[in-house]
Amino acid sequence: MSPEAQIDWLSGPADLDGVQEVDRASFGTPWTRAMYEQELTHPGLAFIAVLRLPGTPVAGYCAYRIVADELQINNVAVRPEFRRRGHGRALVEFALRHARDAGAATAFLEVRRSNQGARRLYHDLGFTLASRRPRYYSKPEEDGLVMTREVRILEQDPEA
Repeated sequence: MSPEAQIDWLSGPADLDGVQEVDRASFGTPWTRAMYEQELTHPGLAFIAVLRLPGTPVAGYCAYRIVADELQINNVAVRPEFRRRGHGRALVEFALRHARDAGAATAFLEVRRSNQGARRLYHDLGFTLASRRPRYYSKPEEDGLVMTREVRILEQDPEA
């Protein structure tokens, strides 16, 4: 992640607009504003971490839930022009640290079978294939892969 990058919490309607812009540039079936607003009615359970870069208030984000002892990563996305610079990794690591500090033991996520870049990132972060969900995604229709890992101190976590 570039040194000028910062990750903090979603803060207001302008940030949510930015998250939706990232979604539209990243997903065939992006979440609606109502879906995000519904998530945000669960403070302490649902979280949206936002990647900020100079001149770009929302360059990426990670939306997730911490339920009991599980981290459920719902969406991770970075604007196309800022990809392949470690920002996605930083967002997932942020969520993993938060979950660890909240007492979570396991992390889960789903990824499109065809999304090789994301699958490689998750594999590099220690996620392994747990199961397949046939025809889970639409536009285009394809299987979803459920990946999981233990939530623990990250191997290269400078705060550990």
